[in-house]
Amino acid sequence: MKARNPVKEFAHLHVHTEYSILDGAGKIDDLVRRTKELGMGAAAITDHGNLFGMVKFYTRAREEGIHPVLGCELYVAPRGMEDRDPALDKTAAHLIVLAENRKGLSNLLRLVSESYVRGFYYKPRIDRAMLEQFHEGLIGMSACLAGEIPSLLLKGRQKDARRAAEWHQRVFGEGRFFLELMDVGLEQQKRLAPMLIELSQKASIPLLVTNDVHYVFPDDHLVQDVMMCIEQGKTLEEGDRLSFESKEFYLKGAEEMYGLFPGMEEACRLTAETARRCRVELGADRVYLPRFEVPEGKTADGYLEELTWEGIRAKYPAVHRGIEERVDFELDVIRKMGFSAYFLIVWDLVRFARGRGIPVGPGRGSAAGSITAYALDITKIDPLKYDLLFERFLNPERVSMPDFDIDFCYERRGEVIEYAVKKYGEDRVAQIITFGREKARAAIRDVGRVMGFALPFVDRVAKLVPFVIGDGEPVTVRRAIEAVDELRHLYKNDQNVKKLLDVSARIEGIARNISTHAAGIVISAEPLVNHVPLYKSPRDQTVMTQLVHEDLEKLGLMKMDMLGLRTLTVISDAVRHARENRGAKVEIEELPLDDRRTYELFSRAETEGIFQFEGTNMKSLLMRARPTCLEDLIALNALNRPGPLGGGMVDEFLENRKKSASK
Repeated sequence: MKARNPVKEFAHLHVHTEYSILDGAGKIDDLVRRTKELGMGAAAITDHGNLFGMVKFYTRAREEGIHPVLGCELYVAPRGMEDRDPALDKTAAHLIVLAENRKGLSNLLRLVSESYVRGFYYKPRIDRAMLEQFHEGLIGMSACLAGEIPSLLLKGRQKDARRAAEWHQRVFGEGRFFLELMDVGLEQQKRLAPMLIELSQKASIPLLVTNDVHYVFPDDHLVQDVMMCIEQGKTLEEGDRLSFESKEFYLKGAEEMYGLFPGMEEACRLTAETARRCRVELGADRVYLPRFEVPEGKTADGYLEELTWEGIRAKYPAVHRGIEERVDFELDVIRKMGFSAYFLIVWDLVRFARGRGIPVGPGRGSAAGSITAYALDITKIDPLKYDLLFERFLNPERVSMPDFDIDFCYERRGEVIEYAVKKYGEDRVAQIITFGREKARAAIRDVGRVMGFALPFVDRVAKLVPFVIGDGEPVTVRRAIEAVDELRHLYKNDQNVKKLLDVSARIEGIARNISTHAAGIVISAEPLVNHVPLYKSPRDQTVMTQLVHEDLEKLGLMKMDMLGLRTLTVISDAVRHARENRGAKVEIEELPLDDRRTYELFSRAETEGIFQFEGTNMKSLLMRARPTCLEDLIALNALNRPGPLGGGMVDEFLENRKKSASK
């Protein structure tokens, strides 16, 4: 009877995703699914210099039963991380680090944050001193050809390479630093492999086989090439561009990885063992609300209750039983869910703004359903008058952070953020990152330019992609082909159109650039770097989180949306001009909501410059509906969404409204 072949264990520990912006082409969903299809139980994420995809990768991997390993490919400055001489400091060595435990993750967050906040010079950089200080709980790997050790070996500096390898081994600890063997079809790697094996034997440093994964599937090499061209502003035909020299940077199966280095089975098996050593748990065991300073002798719960009832008595001449029950209910939910301090923090920020004469919006979103927020003047909408539900904002059956969306004057929003920074600490307040992504039309235009297609041809194809498709779902290249007859015909009958759309569909949705969220800020009870990696924009020096807002919530951090709204600035200017030029004292909050001439203006769709009422679709709705009251405007605002617009709900609403008026 034949002996069965032992299972070949392998885990990819050197992997770049789309968050290695315009360098990695692997979408996290594809990466996780493919890892599972290949029968591997673990995988790492090691994007260039950042942890942008950390939470998303961890979450998706756990959902699919894949063990997630969190890491990063760091850039190590040749001298100190704050040295800035282009002749000496422009090039940094690559180094892979993996978080083995909670301490390792904490140190990884620190290293990555400092590389942007203090060390950025062409790339986010750390230095050896930082590694010596924050190495505990980390596993190190020698990285690709751009790593310090491989680079020295290829230059013939074997003694220096050994010294560097032994230094890393001393810093990370015995059995915590590895030399990486790679073969993605590059000639230099074939020269390097025997040198690494010899160094491993002489210095007693173990080897790992990796593949420097930059995309998931073999045929994604074209997508990778296109993305690099987009970043460089080049076309595929230009010879002076940066590109990968092989098509082997994909997520290979265990058999394929073992076959790269016959006789090095232990270096392959060790990848799975190393992955198992890395046990980091993400998620919030509590909410990290900052401490709000309340008057001496009071608690946050008691102070919130006191302020709320004070506001209720000021707003309602007669406080009937229904009001009392609503207030008691809300305060009880807020108290039980531990959010009293959150309400007080928001109250304080809004109070600061109003006290400085900074225009603040009346409130929007689900927060308008809270009578507590109304009593605190966070919002100016009476939820009882409009029958608004508190449970949409904060529901005891669904544990999640309350989400205040507050509009501030566009020109003075920064003053409110500065106040928060001064009050809670520069290291505990940050803005939030967001990623620009390739949308369908933009993807077609980018790909068309890179592939060298004529501009009129690309423009014609791109314009066939609609902005909205009936059901309101996001428009993708594939859905556009299905929905638009002319586009489908071209796709089937024109090979150039097919090639253009196939590549566009594959880069669609990939992170293309980094920017600051228009509204979001995060405030923490502790230094933010204890929980999240930080990013500093090289362009404007804004410090922000490397994680998007939904990922911050998963880690228990408090975020709020403070939108700079230009409309508030315009209204403020109009009130000031009326006072200065005409001597008219206008109180915006006291303007009547039943002015006939105002509704006539809305009915004529003369709404340019009116927030949420100036778009083409909305103007069409206004002329059809001819609103006569505030409730009409509320309904039309709700209807001006892709789903209702495409689903016949507008006609149904107008018909029912007509019947109701005739009764």
